[in-house]
Amino acid sequence: MSELVLARAQFATTTLFHFIFVPLSIGLAFIVAVMQTLYLVKKKEIYRKMAKFWGTFFLINFAVGVVTGIIQEFQFGMNWSSYSRFVGDVFGAPLAIEALLAFFMESTFIGLWIFGWDRLPKKLHLACIWLVSIGTMLSALWIMAANSFMQNPAGYTIHNGRAEMNDFAAVILNQKLQVAYPHIIFGSLATGAFFIAGVSAWNLIKKKEVAFFKRSVSIALIIGLIGGIGLAFSGHDQARYLVRVQPMKMAAAEGLWNNSGDPAPWTLFAVIDTKNKKSVDKVEIPYLLSYLSYGKFSGEVKGMNTLQKEYVQEYGEGNYIPPVKTTFWSFRIMVVVGGILILFSLIGLYLVWKKKIENSTRFLKWLFPVMFLPTIGNSFGWIMSEMGRQPWVVNGLMKTSAGVSPNVSAGEILFSIIAFSLVYTLLAVAMAYLFIRVIKQGPQAKPMEDITATDPFNTRRVG
Repeated sequence: MSELVLARAQFATTTLFHFIFVPLSIGLAFIVAVMQTLYLVKKKEIYRKMAKFWGTFFLINFAVGVVTGIIQEFQFGMNWSSYSRFVGDVFGAPLAIEALLAFFMESTFIGLWIFGWDRLPKKLHLACIWLVSIGTMLSALWIMAANSFMQNPAGYTIHNGRAEMNDFAAVILNQKLQVAYPHIIFGSLATGAFFIAGVSAWNLIKKKEVAFFKRSVSIALIIGLIGGIGLAFSGHDQARYLVRVQPMKMAAAEGLWNNSGDPAPWTLFAVIDTKNKKSVDKVEIPYLLSYLSYGKFSGEVKGMNTLQKEYVQEYGEGNYIPPVKTTFWSFRIMVVVGGILILFSLIGLYLVWKKKIENSTRFLKWLFPVMFLPTIGNSFGWIMSEMGRQPWVVNGLMKTSAGVSPNVSAGEILFSIIAFSLVYTLLAVAMAYLFIRVIKQGPQAKPMEDITATDPFNTRRVG
């Protein structure tokens, strides 16, 4: 395989693996902060136990996520040096702010929160976990600011063959960032909420700590519903953005080869024939694509064939159509996942309202595997966003083929893929082991103290 194919494969695998941890950290930090706030307001010990128990999962996940993030950033210098030279002046600024401001903020207040139980005043200790939660969201903001420049370049000028920032405000007020960031946050809330709901469901099936996990699942389902509905509305905003700024991605997501006509139907299902450039056996919902694209039940959406001709005139000869099947089905998987999350949240909250949740074994058995769906939805959403941008690494400015490192061989990239995959496998095993250990210990075992108080050098016996 070529260096380009291997570099893209490595970027995809490392990004997707890292993206497992980011939404879970953001979601868990926020929910733990909510639980500790309830403890301060209601003064019930159960909320303190909840904050500590679910906070332990956050700490484990955060630690693993940091390692995967470091590995991911190595790639820009290793495999994508041409891209880094071209866009480093713009792309590097948000990444530097994320590392120097948001990450240090998270790390500092995580330490204060871990060791501040019964040492800091309650309100000050609560402020620590809220600052951790804000820090995780700020980290996502700066990372998405960098990614949004790749999707929709803004606030730059080309000088000596490089993109140089000339308007920082334009970078952080990028249209893409405005529609993508809320989607990331709502997806993160859903991820954290359904993780708590799934673990709680497993324990309720086993009839373990019923009062604790019943209350946990109630809070999780409320936040899960907020996350699911937020995903739907922010996803609609992204669709309207795509039609205006990245119409080729929107056309690929709809399998739309020719112009839709007015009004435009939304394709629920289709067989994509890339060889003959057509979509067949369609199942369509009339008017819906027009509404998704323009907020009204009229309006035509351009197809890929029309856009291809326009892009050839603007950018020169080349194929500007992204991988259509991947983009088309990634979008539909994401939509189905969002619908399932809303449905399970509503059913679960109804059972909570009827005080039947702990005895609804069939629902709980389904709720447990549903905890993995937000991660699947997040991953396919990221796949759609990145694959739908192809062949560009910076939309309209640099093609992906031009961004790869010229002096890195296919063998070197393949070796690093194998090495990184080994590291990721070990991290996944370690994380699964720790998660299972904490679940088995349960809230009564004070798992946070058990993990964070580990003293491998036995220094507490000195003196």
